[in-house]
Amino acid sequence: MHKGQAKVLIIDDDKDFVEATRLVLASGGYDVAWAGGTEEGMRRLEQEKPDLLILDMMMEGKGAGFVLSRRIRKDARFKSLPILMLTGMREQTGFSFPGKDKDSQFLPVDDFAEKPIKPQDLLARVGKLLEKARA
Repeated sequence: MHKGQAKVLIIDDDKDFVEATRLVLASGGYDVAWAGGTEEGMRRLEQEKPDLLILDMMMEGKGAGFVLSRRIRKDARFKSLPILMLTGMREQTGFSFPGKDKDSQFLPVDDFAEKPIKPQDLLARVGKLLEKARA
């Protein structure tokens, strides 16, 4: 699959962040869809069938993204969907990057990064996750 064919769904309630992220991803050749909350996000996930999900942790309530990530992983249709979680709240949550300790079971995402994320870092992470998913 060429990256230009890869579809990325962003679930985040910050419209300015979403627009900036969409522009970065579009410049990298990705098709981008968006949802502004968890319930809309689940509907868009089912409709769009994205190749990768970018998920905000802090929506609607402090842990809405966390709850949604666990819900997605329990759904067989999305069990292997790569998830990049972005948040500005890492210091307050105490989560470590997944895969380095037990938090990878508690926080079922493939990568975790702080906002704001540099455009080149975002594109590198998305490319790496998509490449890993295809392998």
